[in-house]
Amino acid sequence: MKRLLLASALLSAACGGAPSTPAAAPSSTAPPPPALYSGMEAAEPPTPKPLATAPACAPGAPCGAPPAATTSAASPPPPPPKPKPGTLPGGLARGSQDAADKALFAGDKALELGDWAAAKKHFLQAKKLAPKDPAPRVGLVRVALASSQIPTDYAAAPKNPKIKALLRDLDAIVHSDADYGPAHVERGRVQLILGNAPEALASLERGLALVPSDPEAHSALGVALLATGKAEKALTRFEEAAQLDPRNPARLTNLGTAYMMRGRVDDAIKVYEKAVALAPDDARARGDLGTALLAKNQPDKALPHLQKAVKLAPDRATFLSNLGYAYQRSGDLDRAIATYELALQKDKTLGSAWINLGTAHAQKGDVAAAEAAFKKALALDPTDPRAKANLEELEALKKQPKK
Repeated sequence: MKRLLLASALLSAACGGAPSTPAAAPSSTAPPPPALYSGMEAAEPPTPKPLATAPACAPGAPCGAPPAATTSAASPPPPPPKPKPGTLPGGLARGSQDAADKALFAGDKALELGDWAAAKKHFLQAKKLAPKDPAPRVGLVRVALASSQIPTDYAAAPKNPKIKALLRDLDAIVHSDADYGPAHVERGRVQLILGNAPEALASLERGLALVPSDPEAHSALGVALLATGKAEKALTRFEEAAQLDPRNPARLTNLGTAYMMRGRVDDAIKVYEKAVALAPDDARARGDLGTALLAKNQPDKALPHLQKAVKLAPDRATFLSNLGYAYQRSGDLDRAIATYELALQKDKTLGSAWINLGTAHAQKGDVAAAEAAFKKALALDPTDPRAKANLEELEALKKQPKK
């Protein structure tokens, strides 16, 4: 279900405004893990590499000089608090065991399982039993958002009337009960979907102050902090979310991608491996682990995970592009080119795939095909420095005397 985490596929590409091969995004062909993903790229611009070598940076890896890596605390973190009986992490039930609260708990469980109809039924029952309680109203907003199938990436639906209507509902809830934390958290999540990062940040900071043990409050605040340029503070929030909800694979993939953005590839691999162990058939976890292993220059280890990601989500162009990159790094240029071309059949606007296709053709000595691919990338984004640099290098190569 899409509610329990505002995830950070806001973190999904760490190579800057146009990463050479973006980190894997959530699958659109299979139900995602309990998460709401948000898409935003890191701000560090990529540094083009010479055409004779692999693309500028591995998917998910920082381009250029990464931030100074920070070490994890020596002592293990304390165990997460056990949920109160009759409650779920991030849920709306308070554990009071009265009839209305039992209905809330049933709604929370149905929402977690992705049973939108049952969740709505239970939240409506709770609202009837406790008409002044804001919790059932927030629950109904969660159901409406989760069942809408509207993309929940960061700024994915800035003008969507349904999302704006949900924001109005949440505004009314907050107005009538300013101290109900989950309403502020949910309001912040909706603001992120609309692309209103500063407003989301304010709502989520207020929400976290009211519900400090809610893993979603930490996760969503991490997204808002990233969106407002506060990457180090964001990492702390993702760490806290994973600590509070350690068996949720989406929390771990969010944290792993945050580590990637800070240049902490080894830490990212560790948490991605935990996510894969918890959810071996989750395409995003597989894809993220594969891209981290590529960043570690281990294409042979990356390949099985990226192949599995493609098998689980065969229509996801970014997964295919990442797999092509792994083939390219392994020296299998023909297979890399075929995989890039398949990715571009799925999404002709994927500039990173055009650039990687161009570098693969250049490595094979096919200057004309390389030039055509780079021009496609440049047409998609005339400001992309990699496309410009690669085209300039091609021109230099063409001017060299043939041996």
